[in-house]
Amino acid sequence: MCGLTGFFAPDSHGFGEIEHSIRIMTNTLCHRGPDDQGVWIDEASKIAMGHTRLSILDLSPFGHQPMFSHNNRYVIVFNGEIYNFLEIKKELEGEGYKFKGGSDTEVMLAAIESFGIEKAIKSFIGMFAFAVFDIKERLLYLARDRMGIKPLYYGWAGDGAFIFGSELKSLMAYPGFERNINLDSLSLYFRHNYIPAPFTIFKDAFKLLPGTFLVLDKKGFSKKNAEIKTFWSTRQIWQEGQDKNFKGSGEEAVNILDDLLTDSVRLRLISDVPVGAFLSGGIDSSVVVAIMQRINTSSVKTFSIGFYDTEYNEAHHAATIAKKLGTDHTELYVTPKESMDIIPEIPRIWDEPFADSSQIPTFLLSQLTRQHVTVSLSGDGGDELFGGYSRYAIAPDLWKKISLFPFFVRKPASLIMKNFSGNYLNFLGFFAGKFGRRICFSSMIKRLSEISNLKDFTEFYGMLYSHFLPFGELVRGKDNIAPLFKEISGKKSGFIDIMCLCDLMTYLPDDILTKVDRASMANALEARVPILDHRIVQFALSLPETFKIRDNQSKWILRQVLYRYIPRDLIERPKMGFGIPIGKWLRSDLLNWAESLIQGADNDIKEYLHWDKILKIWSEHKSGCANHQYVLWNILVYLAWYDKWKK
Repeated sequence: MCGLTGFFAPDSHGFGEIEHSIRIMTNTLCHRGPDDQGVWIDEASKIAMGHTRLSILDLSPFGHQPMFSHNNRYVIVFNGEIYNFLEIKKELEGEGYKFKGGSDTEVMLAAIESFGIEKAIKSFIGMFAFAVFDIKERLLYLARDRMGIKPLYYGWAGDGAFIFGSELKSLMAYPGFERNINLDSLSLYFRHNYIPAPFTIFKDAFKLLPGTFLVLDKKGFSKKNAEIKTFWSTRQIWQEGQDKNFKGSGEEAVNILDDLLTDSVRLRLISDVPVGAFLSGGIDSSVVVAIMQRINTSSVKTFSIGFYDTEYNEAHHAATIAKKLGTDHTELYVTPKESMDIIPEIPRIWDEPFADSSQIPTFLLSQLTRQHVTVSLSGDGGDELFGGYSRYAIAPDLWKKISLFPFFVRKPASLIMKNFSGNYLNFLGFFAGKFGRRICFSSMIKRLSEISNLKDFTEFYGMLYSHFLPFGELVRGKDNIAPLFKEISGKKSGFIDIMCLCDLMTYLPDDILTKVDRASMANALEARVPILDHRIVQFALSLPETFKIRDNQSKWILRQVLYRYIPRDLIERPKMGFGIPIGKWLRSDLLNWAESLIQGADNDIKEYLHWDKILKIWSEHKSGCANHQYVLWNILVYLAWYDKWKK
């Protein structure tokens, strides 16, 4: 795993200026690759590339990047792993290629040289983000893996340069980059706690969408000259799965999934450094570890963290699974103080606003794991592929109830609810508190008015599982949900399949995988996700809904695979999230931190946010009238980010 960055500069830039810029951009990514660093500059083409290396395969200098192809036509900077590189290497050796080292990067370049860029990308099984420059044609290619496991940002600077990098901080380091906030993106952030691709917090920076590659011609740097092509479409694979549903029996499906998982895990164990695994004790991580242990000749190293607050602790479940499988297990119980000590580092680690509070335990788990191994396998992706979230049962049931009322009835009712006085509703909540628990009616009515005013289930799902917001949006004149929810709307299929598709295209890459990438790479740890092998994704998207949720039980098919390795009674328990008590901390240990951010907010922020509503949210949370922990965490993380990067 590594960091990459670079730029196409205007013709006016000289060598010294180019070298200075690429070195400061590359230095921002040292945490992603502490083992080696390199830059390459072509003054004639005005292009520069930088790379920081975390050595995983071929620890020798033959793995150094930027790396040139055999014919010196292509130069690459690469972040990720190509797990089937040995198979591709064997094929290319049959065509006469002779390789100098043992890295997958050298094989990638040979494949590009032999097959062409698009065919080569389609042949790769792995997680990857890379930039390749064709010196002969003066074309720059940027590519990102099918599921968005590895990040890749790109954009334009004020001086006309095209810039790119593994993290947004490398773009911000370019001297001509302008940090103008995109208020549409900020609105999306407050809705979802992440900024969905292709947007970033800045107007002139973007995320390359999963399964795409960008082609830029040196003849022009304007946005219209950047062509983006799709080599893998999750939506298309989903549609093909709907059209050609799996017709086999349950046992046949379980056998196929077991074989696919086994091959995926086997490929992800290829490494020249120690490999371990995250183990939460849940279904996804347990099935990955179980297969690892079956393949390995020695005990797999597994890792988990625990919390003294029993409501958030799963460590004892992980320890039980580890004992049953015979892994070499390490667990660490962390205190609230140790968790909160990470909070000031969040703007540095996630360099655009990102507010999934499970980022904190994920960082701590990565920190623990890196003390023992350099690579760790993770169970991410199982929920989205096999219907694992509790909301997959809640949302369809609620939609069916709402749909009992015709839209022509719901629409005016929604408008009436929106116009209710928030103070009046909260007075009712206060009055109700005299006889029981105090209720913040305004938030409840706001959410009900939002979800009842939608015609389509997909938009309903996107709105339902975004954050509660006060009457009127937080960002002045802006309020939206992730655009992909609207693009997917109108799909005629089962509720489970639609929700899985939505999460595969939005929540998974932009929240879950972003969280894991930054938390692991901040600790120079490579996280591999075998469940998201594209062959498994393709198979999962062809399965009928009954193979995912059956008899009110989620992830039916994945459970059947796991039962082959672990007794049912060790697994059958309610699903827990990987969370922390942010709401409680904001009323106690984090109270002063939150107050200082809110009271010290820049006047520029107050110009584009409804500051009175933010103060109201904070007041209601402190008083206990409502639990606004998720929206508050968004707000506070944004204020902390602004202090770090925008001021």
